This record gives sequence, C-alpha cells and structure tokens, in this order.
Amino acid sequence: MRLLKQTPLNAAHRAAGARMVDFGGWDMPVNYGSQIDEHRAVRGDAGMFDVSHMRVVDLVGAGARDFLRFVLANNVDKLRTPGKALYSCLLKPDGTVIDDLIVYFFREDFFRLVVNAGTADKDIAWFRQRIAEGAPSLTLTLRADLAIIAVQGPNARLALPKALPGAAGPVAALKPFNAAIVTGVSGDVMVARTGYTGEDGFEVICPAGDAEGLWSGLRAAGVAPCGLGARDTLRLEAGMNLYGQDMDETVSPLESGLAWTVDLASPRDFIGKAALVAHPPQRQLCGLALIGKGGVLRAHQAVHTDRGEGEVTSGTFSPTMNQSIGFARLPAGVAPGDAVKVVVRDRELAARVVRLPFVRNGKVLVDLAS
Repeated sequence: MRLLKQTPLNAAHRAAGARMVDFGGWDMPVNYGSQIDEHRAVRGDAGMFDVSHMRVVDLVGAGARDFLRFVLANNVDKLRTPGKALYSCLLKPDGTVIDDLIVYFFREDFFRLVVNAGTADKDIAWFRQRIAEGAPSLTLTLRADLAIIAVQGPNARLALPKALPGAAGPVAALKPFNAAIVTGVSGDVMVARTGYTGEDGFEVICPAGDAEGLWSGLRAAGVAPCGLGARDTLRLEAGMNLYGQDMDETVSPLESGLAWTVDLASPRDFIGKAALVAHPPQRQLCGLALIGKGGVLRAHQAVHTDRGEGEVTSGTFSPTMNQSIGFARLPAGVAPGDAVKVVVRDRELAARVVRLPFVRNGKVLVDLAS
C-alpha cells in the first residue's frame, strides 16, 4: 500500500467526515455526503474546493518572458498588466499535450505557473531541462509551502472577504483572469478570479499554514465544502477539459477543443508549432447529450457518426440538466445538431452533438428540443 500525499487541509476534510480517495497519489475528498448537493451549492450559492494538490511553480529571472514565449503554445505577450493570467498548453515537439496550465504575470522577471497535480513532476523536469539548455539565468521554484482553495459560485464574491478581510477591495475590482496580492495572516495571499466550474469565483493561493483558518472562515461564511465528484460534474457542464482524459501526450490541442489556447497567428515560434502547422486536425472535441434514458456517457465508449467513428473522452450525469452529457473526439465535419449513436453496455443509444459549454453561470445553454 503506497503512502498518499496530503494537502494542508487533510485533517479538516477528515474531521468534516469527507469520503477520501486516492487521486493520483493524493489523499483527497470525493464528497462530504451528497455530491449533488455540493454541485448545486456551487451553481446556486457558493462552494469551495481544496485544490492544493495542484502545484504552484514560480519562474524568476531576466529573460523569463522570452523563455515562456518559446515553451508555451499560447502567447505570453498578451500579459502586460501585473496579475494578468493566461491559459495555455505545454507541448512536445510533435505537437501533443504535456499539460495544460495557467501562467500569471507579475513582473518581467517573475511569472507564476499553476500546473496539474498528476503532471507536476514531469512538467517541472521538462521546464528545468529547457532552462538548462537555453536559459540558465532563470530559477524555477516549486512552492510546496503554498496551498490553494477555490471558492466558486454566484455568491463567492460576497463570501470570500468575510474569511479574508484584506481581499475585500481587490475582490470587488478584480476582472476575470486577473489576480491580486493581498495581505493574509502570515504572508502574502494571491487571489485570482479564475476557476474550473463555469461559475464566477476565485482561486486563492495562501501560505500552507493559513489554509485551515481560511477554510474554517469560509465555512463560517456559509460556503459549502465540495469534493472531487462535484468538481468533475461542474467542469463537464462548463465544457472544461481534464488532462489525462480529454487530452494527453497522444493528441494535439487542435483535436482537443483547445485551438483557442494556441497562438498560430503571430510569427513567434514555439515548441510544437511546426508539427501543428504540418498536421491539420482530422478530429475535434465535441459536446454530446444523450437523448432520453437508458445509460450514462462514460470515457472510452464508441460513437458512431455519419462521418466515421469517434470515442467519448469524459461523461457524467448532469445534475443541472438532469441528463447524461459528455465530450467525444469525433471526425472533422461532424457539427452541432448532428445525431449520433453511442455504444453503452452493448446497446446503441441516441445522442446529439452540441456546442460547448452545456452550462455557464447557472444557465443551461443547450436546447435539445429544437
């Protein structure tokens, strides 16, 4: 039996009666009783997630922008205002996806990256190899001393300042995909207006020692603790990819619904660009909604279309829509509105291709009746 890693909030989860699971080597809460109640709390009020298993990595030194300009598929030249954030893929030379991440700009010699838990070790090793090869003046630091709490939902903006008083002003003024540094109990706290649920909200990066106090303060402010189960159904409704399911080192971002994160328009070169240009996408990531009852969409189910075969990459039952939804990698040319068949337990069930996202800011955006 392997020893699981623990976040600074592990004891708080266990004290609250969370059901804990092994999530990529981390001991994490999957729910605190009712996954559906947690999902609905985020859609209708406010919920919070411990995402401290994700890794904060600071890149410091002269030439940091030039380095990121070459190693990221999106263009960090879009980042000019301190605190501004950018979502990007990290690509191999063959154009496949090492990871998806967020990069924050604070100074020309200081950028902060937040990478996925399951890919963190290989991401950091990859960055360090690139630094050793061409940017030895840069320093890459894994910030294991920090924790991350995501506060999401229509009332997140009201709740967060109750637990973090110094955030009141910045939270009121902060625009989406921007971050601010505020004063916490024992050090600086980064508050970013980002998230993974399709609702307004914040991701708060604080000293690990302050995490339990912040978590308790948020609970006192009425924010519901939420686990990995609700996080997955929320992100699926919001049309947001999960690394390892919807993209990985076998597929291009252009075939994963992530073309918007890849800057092919500028003359800037980046790792993987030549491969993407040389191999136009033959497939696409689409939304699927199962018509009627009889099953639930799950990863690896076959999809039959008029243009060829595809496969479900992620699927779930949507609490907001009260039906099964998912993502599927389908042949190019399949369009929203097309009817397809999904093989669920040896039966072919009817589904419709839909435009993502399914739900955003509490509203269902898919009309299956039309």
